[in-house]
Parts: sequence; structure tokens; C-alpha cells
Amino acid sequence: MTQCDKSTAAKPQKLNRKAAENYGSENYGKLPLNKSQERTGVQRTRIIDINASRAGETVSIRARVHTSRVTGKIGFFVFRHQDSTIQGVLQVDEKVVSKGFVKFAANVPDESIVIIEGVVSKPNEEIKSTTVSDAELQIKKFYVVHETLGRLPFSLEDASRCEEEINKEDSQFSRVTLETRLNHRVVDLRTTANHGIFRIQSGVCQLFREFLLSKSFIEIHTPKIVGASSEGGANVFAIKYFKGSAYLAQSPQLYKQMCICSDFERVFEIAPVFRAEDSNTHRHMTEFVGLDLEMAFEEHYHEVLDILDELFVFIFDGLKTRFASEIETVKRQYPSTNFEYLPKTLRLDFKEAVQLLRDHERFLGKLIKEKYNTDFYIIDKFPLAVRPFYTMQDPYDKNYSNSYDFFMRGQEILSGAQRIHDPTLLEEHAKELGVDLRSIQPYVDSFKRGAPPHAGGGIGLERVVMLYLNLDDIRRCSLFPRDPKRLEP
Repeated sequence: MTQCDKSTAAKPQKLNRKAAENYGSENYGKLPLNKSQERTGVQRTRIIDINASRAGETVSIRARVHTSRVTGKIGFFVFRHQDSTIQGVLQVDEKVVSKGFVKFAANVPDESIVIIEGVVSKPNEEIKSTTVSDAELQIKKFYVVHETLGRLPFSLEDASRCEEEINKEDSQFSRVTLETRLNHRVVDLRTTANHGIFRIQSGVCQLFREFLLSKSFIEIHTPKIVGASSEGGANVFAIKYFKGSAYLAQSPQLYKQMCICSDFERVFEIAPVFRAEDSNTHRHMTEFVGLDLEMAFEEHYHEVLDILDELFVFIFDGLKTRFASEIETVKRQYPSTNFEYLPKTLRLDFKEAVQLLRDHERFLGKLIKEKYNTDFYIIDKFPLAVRPFYTMQDPYDKNYSNSYDFFMRGQEILSGAQRIHDPTLLEEHAKELGVDLRSIQPYVDSFKRGAPPHAGGGIGLERVVMLYLNLDDIRRCSLFPRDPKRLEP
């Protein structure tokens, strides 16, 4: 055979070998851009719903490629959907999975969105690195829906790593700082811990609303562009308003009370609150979500305090029973002790709390935890001088007031009080504190038409979540936080 004949004979063999390596090409590849071309009716399975009881079943999932590790003819993938992860195994066989299939899958960038079809199987050992520990997928089809472009700002594996692992002396892991996370928040929010945090945050709002509606409260929606400071202070954001000026609301306080004057009797709101405080701390933001309520009472403002007490116990009970898996998901990355509370919340007068501090010279929150075994408590009867102008004076001591704060792990999460509902007394107290009555005249006038005694409070949503989960920074509990140095993304 001539040299030319040998060359010609080699070509078909090479082509046949290449074809043999790429059989089943219809089982993998990039899908065309989805423009809603058709509806196939294919049912996808959620990762969270896959377990060992479904072994042998063929399922189809849509997920992100969390990590991939391919060696030769076998590849191991972790697929992620929201706060659930599962291992997928891709192995060359003689019918479906070719070498070309494995090579294609190996080159799909992390965080790409894919559709995977596979057979559920039981692993030989428990898989500890994924939330689905008793099952894995034997991959049969692998399609890319949308591929990640460019380099990721950080790996999701690094961003999901437990703080204790990173803090070890011999640790080789990279730390993803909070500032880096916030600069690339869309990627950061994909971590399973963050999905847990914001499901819990959603749960707090759900439980808050559920409880108050059961107690005959009405949900209201008050203006966030106002003509005067609602708290009588200087910590307001001024904005241009046509030819004049206005402010972003510090709270719905005045409008809640005006609704009480309109005989709504029990109202609540979940809405943004703006505070122009140049405080660069772990617990302050310039915009946060306020859970506010106001309620008319019959004889004593402690009727409202009782409702608030019930409300928080209802929320804490609900989080513990309805969101147990989300709490555990967060704890895997941010380990903490369980939040402890009493069926009937501990209440201390301000004078009692001060005396405790004098006797022990320690942080009040830690002292109360040790003495009463609770992370949640109420302090009542604050000095009048430290409360807003609309706060009712204590009837027995003019230096104190019918006001209260609620605390979680030693930090304040609710501030409230009985409000002054007598217009003359309201005007007198406002003048004493230097409040310009002309700026709040409609509010003052609302009490001249008759108003029932009432009280209420304002809760910081992000603080509740931060302290319940014992996180180190409130910005972890805000989707896109705003502080004195951050207006993006």
C-alpha cells in the first residue's frame, strides 16, 4: 500500500472514532434563547422534593451549576435551586453519555442555568456537602438555558462557606468580605444562607400581618412624602417638591394616629422608613422596613402592651415551627445559639433596669439572659425627656412617661408609647420641645374632633431578623441596603 493509500485509509477511521465519541449529541447542548416560542408542558421537579424514596425515577430539574469537578470519563456536579442543592453524576456509557457529552458539561461555567434530566439514585454514603443528602442524580441529559458571561466576582462556594472554617488558623479558604458581597449583591443573594435569611424575613411580615388581622386590625398605607418631620427632629431627608420642598417620612406615626381619630381603632402598616442619621454602625441604615401599629384602648395602655407581647410570641413560635429548615440553613453558615424567649415576656420598669445595671455593672441583655433565661424582654416607663413630643406623661411621676421599648439580645427592636390625644396638652408639650406647630397643624387639629386614648409602636424588620438569627451586621438582612456610604446597587 502506498503512502497515499495509507493516508486515505486513516481518515474514515478517525472520523468513525470521533463519531463514536459524540453519540447521543441530542442529549446535551445549548438551548436557543427563550422567546416564549412554545409550551411543551414538561413538568420540572424541585430539588427540595427529591429524596431517596424516589430512587429509580427519572426527573427533570432547572437549576444553576454550583460547582463541577470532571476527571476523565466521570464528572461530579452540584446543582442549586434557591436554598436546595443536590449532587449530579455524569459518567461515560455506551449508549447515552459520550466523551463529548462529558467534555461539554465540564466547560459549562459555574452559575449557568441548566436543565438536567436524570435518574434518582441512592448514594453509597450520605452526601454531606449538599442539602439533599440521601439521593443524587445520574445525569442523562444536560442542556444550557443561559450561560454565565465573564468572570464571577467571587465563587458561590467561597461565599457560602461557614465562618468557622474561614477563621481557622491553617485555613486556605478565601474570605468574601461584606463590602464585596454588597457590591455584587445579585450574586451574593444566591447563597443558600441568604435565601434562608430572606425567607425568614418574609415569614416575620407574614406572621405580623396574620396575627394583627386576627385581632381586627386594618392594614393601611400612609404617605412617604411629607411636609414636616414626623418625629420632631432633624434626622430627615429633604427633597425637592415642585417649587417647594418636602421630606421623606421618618415613620407613619402622625398618620397612624390620624386614622385612630377617624375611628379605624386598630391599624398597621409594613412600609419603608427613612432616617438621615450619619451612623456607620452594624445596626443602622438610612432606609429600613418599619412594621408599625396603632390601637385605641379602653382603660390602660398596657392593653396595647399585652397585644404587642402576644404578637412577638406568635412571631417567634411561627418562625420556630414554620421556618425551622431555613433557620438551620442560615446556621450552617452563621452558627449561633437558639433565640430564647418566655411564653409571657419579662417586663421591667426603667427604674428596675437601671438598678440592675448599678448592682451588677454589666450589659443589661447579658444580665437578663443569665438571670431569666430569655433573649427577649420589655422595659416600660422611660423618662419623658428622651421620648417624642406626642408621648403621654406618667400620671404619677411627671419625669416619666407611658412609653416602652422591646429588646432582643440586648438591642432595641421596638419603640412605643401611649400618645397624647388631648389637643391642648399636645400643643403645650410640642411647644416645650420646640416643635413648630404650624408644620403639624393638620395632625394637631385631628384631635380637636375627638380622639380615643391610644398607643402603638414601630418595629425595625431588619433588626428583628438580624437579632433573631444573631447575625453580625444589619445589612445582611436588607436586600439592597442603604447607609450613609451606600446608594448602589
